[in-house]
Amino acid sequence: MHLFDTHCHLDVAPLYDQVNQVLQRARAVGVLDFVIPGVDQGGWQRLLKLCVDEPGLHAAPGLHPMYLDLHQPLYFDELEALAKSGQIVALGEIGLDYFVPGLDRQVQQHLFETQLSIAYKTQLPVLLHARKAHDQVLATLRRAKFPHGGIVHAFSGSYQQAKEYIKLGFGIGVGGTITYDRATKIRENCRDLPQEWLVLETDAPDIIVARHRDEECNRPEYLPEILMELATLRNEPPEKTASYTTNNARRILRLK
Repeated sequence: MHLFDTHCHLDVAPLYDQVNQVLQRARAVGVLDFVIPGVDQGGWQRLLKLCVDEPGLHAAPGLHPMYLDLHQPLYFDELEALAKSGQIVALGEIGLDYFVPGLDRQVQQHLFETQLSIAYKTQLPVLLHARKAHDQVLATLRRAKFPHGGIVHAFSGSYQQAKEYIKLGFGIGVGGTITYDRATKIRENCRDLPQEWLVLETDAPDIIVARHRDEECNRPEYLPEILMELATLRNEPPEKTASYTTNNARRILRLK
């Protein structure tokens, strides 16, 4: 099976320190494509080099809403130049985070809208980060009339919110949270949403899958466990789940 990890931070520790071994183990279990999202300007060049050096890695630099102190206005011009360069497949991860206390919501909104404008102009999809802010993210996308879609990373909202994202052309990122029995709402959403809009992700080294919860970090080699859980929830053969989630990722990100 050919699997696509649509959100994997291979460019950060501890994964980057052992990236060759991490990729080798992931590829051995069928994970052949990876989107590497960015979180701050300081990591963009490493991210881009990694994607140039390794087949199947796709760059998505962005300015994450949780790291406001690291971002400067001049980085918008650099991000736009990258978006025009043909080196990247999406802008990400971008969005709003109302979960972490103390993050200035007005600054987050400006950051999100500016990056969304860059993606609009350069006709790129976006990787969305949204925690406790799905209605606000959806409202922003509608106001911007954003036409290029993307993926809602680690979706944790309601079924109705997921359907609203789908109407706007966004895939729903399915990650390690579904491997926990207590995540009933997310598991039900993943069971019931249309298959045409589901994609897989690990968010490695974060959101570790249940069977590895005692380990130091999550790894892309665990993506098949997320696949198997999704296939079980949807009562379908894992080969079918693997096929459509990979095809969905390639369609949404407009990869050949």
